[in-house]
Amino acid sequence: MLDTKSRREFLKISAGGTLASLGADATDAKIANPQPTPPPERIKKAVQIYMLPKTMSYADRFKLARDVGFDGVEAQTVEDPKVADEIKKASEDAQCPIHSVMNMAHWKYPLSSSDPAVVKTSLDGMKTSLHNAKLWGAETVLLVPAVVNPDTPYNEAWKRSQANIRTLIPLAKELKVIIAIEEVWNKFLLSPPEMARYVDEFKSPWVRQYFDVGNVVLYGYPQDWIRELGKRFVKVHLKDFKTNKSWSPMTSQFVNLGDGDIDWAAVRSAFGEVGYTGWTTTELEGGDEAYLRDVVKRVDRLVLGI
Repeated sequence: MLDTKSRREFLKISAGGTLASLGADATDAKIANPQPTPPPERIKKAVQIYMLPKTMSYADRFKLARDVGFDGVEAQTVEDPKVADEIKKASEDAQCPIHSVMNMAHWKYPLSSSDPAVVKTSLDGMKTSLHNAKLWGAETVLLVPAVVNPDTPYNEAWKRSQANIRTLIPLAKELKVIIAIEEVWNKFLLSPPEMARYVDEFKSPWVRQYFDVGNVVLYGYPQDWIRELGKRFVKVHLKDFKTNKSWSPMTSQFVNLGDGDIDWAAVRSAFGEVGYTGWTTTELEGGDEAYLRDVVKRVDRLVLGI
């Protein structure tokens, strides 16, 4: 028989051995049945809805988008509720989400106009777009904020457009949809610092930026815009741009990804530096299944680096 001291030591050693054994068993179990590792976040690939064959039904268009390798679709504003519901069902059935909505009223009816009737039409279009986005589960509505022309000086375009966009922020907040400002050839917001200042002045998480890689090539470098804007942009359009030796807009043109002058390695590096893992949407000519599959491969190679 063990004395009291020896008994305590025996129990201590036995308990330690048991715990060590349990620990080893647990470790072995982890090795034998490893927990799945979540896939790393990556940039997501989407296609403009107009790039999909218009001869197809919406159901077939969304299915095609998913089948060729796109993760989602960017839709356009729809006023007819029945069509909006049809698009929603097509998206859900194909498991191909609508991540953004392109407002269709901003060019013809700019928010920078001095005409109250034009502004009202533009605001009504944005409200429809925001409600479309809510219905479809989209995160953003793309907006061209202003158009500078002989009747609308730059400073007036800035002030008018900001004032009108501010009236939309309560609805955007209610619906939880971001108004995303895009840079286009509208003679407005021509540099990264201007765009940053314009967006920052709203002081609202519901107004951000929608960056178009191809739209800045004529007068800048997309990688500069990406680094300058950083967390301000929430979505990206993808297209390439080919310039001639004189950089004349008249003989330059938008082209397929990789066929233009964009340094895609620099763009990809800039996305990595700012930690962008959101949606990128191809904004190119439409085409058939073979063409769309080729576009997906170009995005994989040029933007994702795979």
